[in-house]
Amino acid sequence: MGAIAILGAIETAFLTVVKVTGSISAVCPTDGCDRVLTSDYASIFGIPLTVFGFLAYAFMAVLALGPLAVNPDTNKRRRNQLENQTWMLLFVGGTAMAVFSGLLMYILIFQLQEWCPYCIVSAVASLSLFVLAIVGRDWDDIGQLFFTGTIVALVTLVGAVGIYSATGASVSDTAETSIPGEAGPPVTTVSGPSEMALARHLAELDAKEYGAYWCPHCHEQKQLFGKEAFSLIEYVECDPKGQNPRPQLCREAGIKGFPTWEIDGKLYDGTKELEELADLSGYEGPREFQYTLETVPR
Repeated sequence: MGAIAILGAIETAFLTVVKVTGSISAVCPTDGCDRVLTSDYASIFGIPLTVFGFLAYAFMAVLALGPLAVNPDTNKRRRNQLENQTWMLLFVGGTAMAVFSGLLMYILIFQLQEWCPYCIVSAVASLSLFVLAIVGRDWDDIGQLFFTGTIVALVTLVGAVGIYSATGASVSDTAETSIPGEAGPPVTTVSGPSEMALARHLAELDAKEYGAYWCPHCHEQKQLFGKEAFSLIEYVECDPKGQNPRPQLCREAGIKGFPTWEIDGKLYDGTKELEELADLSGYEGPREFQYTLETVPR
């Protein structure tokens, strides 16, 4: 268990570094991996989820390896006391991690519908810790163990769903339709690494796109980016009937048509090719964009 926890801590520490440095695309073996690790579910209150994963794995490593620091030949009683205390904590931690990983696998398969090798490795590690915590010793009261595990699982599940709801990343498939106001047509294109990189660059510049839910050109702009990439960009709904409308902000910015981009304090009217947005914003990353205005699905 200590070895598995250490490997999990190394993986999550590595992913934390690449996420903070913006190098996810370089280490992801699949496009889906990039989209998963940059999605709304990959952060909690602005903190990368991998940070919490690292802390969880480090905690489990300390619990698993802590009793080994006591020599059983010289202090057998102390060693037994530590093992009795840490095994229950290992079971509680393993249960919580397995349940949370199960929730993330549900999101990965049914909502994001992507393939992320790092996520699956972490899920397998969490499940392994849970199983080993149960079979690794003889439990005196299986009924109490089951009761404790059930409580921990329920608290973990309710807490995780509540946190994601509070941060706007709901685990419900109807999250978007439950937002009051008119919604435009859904974005059907899938983002590639270049679209994701450009979107992150624009987000770092605090760039905004002003639009309206009924505007076909606004929809074309979203389609050029793809669903995952456009979710990273600050979109300002100018029609009061739309979802999350901010018409006052549009008036203050002097918006006269849709879509309008605001980049570095300057306004640019009309739908923009991603190449043009890259030039306007000083983007220097990859430019293997999947669509142009002539080829994008409408």
